[in-house]
Amino acid sequence: RIIPAMIRLSLLAAIAATSAEAFMVSPALRAPNGRLSTRSTRAVAPKMTLAAPPPKDADLTDALPDCPKTIWDTEGIDIAAEQAKYRAMDIPDSPMYIKATPEDVAKGFDYFTENKEMLMEHLQKHGAILFQGFEVTKDPKGFREAWTALGLNPCLDPIHTSGLRSFLDQQNGVYEEVNKQSLAKHYIGLHNESTFKKTATYGAFVCFNPATGGGGEFFIADGAKIFRDMRTDLLQKFYDEQVRISVSNLDLNFLGALGGLKEKSMDVVKNIVSTAVAPKFDMDLDMIYGADGNEMRLQAVEHKQSPINRHPDTGMPVWFCNIHNHARYLRDNRPCTVPEVGMTEVYYGDLSHVAKEDLDHINEVSNKHIVDFRMEQGDVLLVDNYRVLHGRDIFEGDRLHAVSWFRKGDEEVDMVKPDNVLNSFINKAISWK
Repeated sequence: RIIPAMIRLSLLAAIAATSAEAFMVSPALRAPNGRLSTRSTRAVAPKMTLAAPPPKDADLTDALPDCPKTIWDTEGIDIAAEQAKYRAMDIPDSPMYIKATPEDVAKGFDYFTENKEMLMEHLQKHGAILFQGFEVTKDPKGFREAWTALGLNPCLDPIHTSGLRSFLDQQNGVYEEVNKQSLAKHYIGLHNESTFKKTATYGAFVCFNPATGGGGEFFIADGAKIFRDMRTDLLQKFYDEQVRISVSNLDLNFLGALGGLKEKSMDVVKNIVSTAVAPKFDMDLDMIYGADGNEMRLQAVEHKQSPINRHPDTGMPVWFCNIHNHARYLRDNRPCTVPEVGMTEVYYGDLSHVAKEDLDHINEVSNKHIVDFRMEQGDVLLVDNYRVLHGRDIFEGDRLHAVSWFRKGDEEVDMVKPDNVLNSFINKAISWK
């Protein structure tokens, strides 16, 4: 579901990176009705269960399993009744703050080993834990050893194939967060780190260096509280009609100069993107012209999905939708440095538009539950990615935050890695500095 803002730019870059031969439309990519499919053509992957995390000293380069499939449980949710249940109970605050005592610091990694069961119980209760003041998590190796002590099972980022979540330390399974100067003035709204197809169960965000010029606060919001406080009629409408998320815009106005060849040229471009670019994202995307009213704009739109999902462990219904980050109207009214190709939009399931007053309400409820904090060196935020949404404020100067993603550990994992061509190309060809 979520695709951070800069991923959209890689659609254009991938066209440049793909050879002319790849532009040929393969019959294998056509559905029975003749329409183009954006499914991945990579080999069928062997499945296995990896219950135990890898040893703390194991080299994780090319060893991480794929991000697990999104667990959807959306049928038969009684919106009004579930909201009433939440209003009658005290939802614990998120995050839970754990500030290291001198004794905790002295224990080092043993603190996490000795308390892992208690900490994972706190995570389920609160949805997030912010660890502050620990010394052992101030570098990638120590960060990795800490989450290994908690028994967490690492996996690839849900959007690994985009190429725009580069590794900070691949050997230790640590990705760089959104620290690039080109996106320093871009506000990243609330989102779950997931797509319709893939969702990491947990995420651990770490600060190695806070922004030197200030800002860059990390923030979260509890999806259970957003669900509770959203207007019932609007929540029901979203649940009934579902949503579709557009992740990229390709403006092709120049094709209008081709006169009678315009429509054929539009189809050619659509086929190129559908067959040579979209499959590299390992997502379910439809290429659609004119969804936002711009006839010559080709949008990559995810399949219809529910904005409400039951938590896979607790069964709690939560707001599981990235509209706070992806709605064009909200982005246009915040600091945004993403070019047009990277602008996103959220529609109802039938591609009709969400009213501005309804987006204002979603924004108001979401902002009401935002908890922000400036992370210092070594601070770690552990999140339940199915319950808690996260985002990041704008910043000045240099900033170095990182993240590792985790699966639950009892699911089957895909041991054939996603196509890495786009990942490698983007990181070599595009500078975000």
